[in-house]
Amino acid sequence: MTDETLKILETGYNAFYANWGGSPTLRSLWRQHVTGTDFPEQFEHISFVRLADLESLRRGLDLTPGATLVDLGCGAGGPGLWVARQAQARLIGIDLSSIAVACAAKRAREVGVDHAPAFRQGTFERTGLDTASADGVMSVDAIQYGPDTAATFAEFARVLRPGGKLAFVAFELDAQRVAGLPIWRDPIADYRPHLERAGFRVFRYEQLTGWVDQVVAGYSAVLGAQGALEAELGAAAEPLIAEATITLEVQPYSGHAFAVAIRT
Repeated sequence: MTDETLKILETGYNAFYANWGGSPTLRSLWRQHVTGTDFPEQFEHISFVRLADLESLRRGLDLTPGATLVDLGCGAGGPGLWVARQAQARLIGIDLSSIAVACAAKRAREVGVDHAPAFRQGTFERTGLDTASADGVMSVDAIQYGPDTAATFAEFARVLRPGGKLAFVAFELDAQRVAGLPIWRDPIADYRPHLERAGFRVFRYEQLTGWVDQVVAGYSAVLGAQGALEAELGAAAEPLIAEATITLEVQPYSGHAFAVAIRT
């Protein structure tokens, strides 16, 4: 990915995260239709992971107190902070958006975790982290947007110590349906072969239940509330509404995978 492309993407994500916290409509409809009302509000997010899914991810990582956890594509930090607090782990969050990183750092101060977290800019392929510096790596509904899955998993493997675990949730994509669309640049229908080639042993890989209903309900609600979202988010609503429209029309997803793998 070129530096120019990265800058364009960062600008879009910055615009969204600068306004997301001020959109009560989006936060309300997401709780109602996507994450569920049991998801703790102080850790809310814009992904399709429910509280039970996040608990499964935490158990899969099996971190000991004081371990170092890296959340790649951390966004505003909610899921990573929740896992870190539950596991008593030290969190490092990486995201392309400087505004998302700032939001995550602010949220960390508000919710409080046992070990002071750190958030910084970076990409899936270039995290800026030291080799073998992490005990666990997590990612929530972000990997499917990466431009190079092989490079992403290679970086995950590099930053994990041998025996460290990777746990993630990501949508699987139908390559024919997304051909030519700029949102998904490296569509993957099954992440397992890519994990194995990167040096991981996969010991859990399954589909999250009810994901189709979640996607339809969430994005239908976004389109139904388009006027309110545009009023609250301004121009930052445009990519969200565009993604909702494309997703409902094209139906790009073939699965919603939950995976746990160990670095060999």
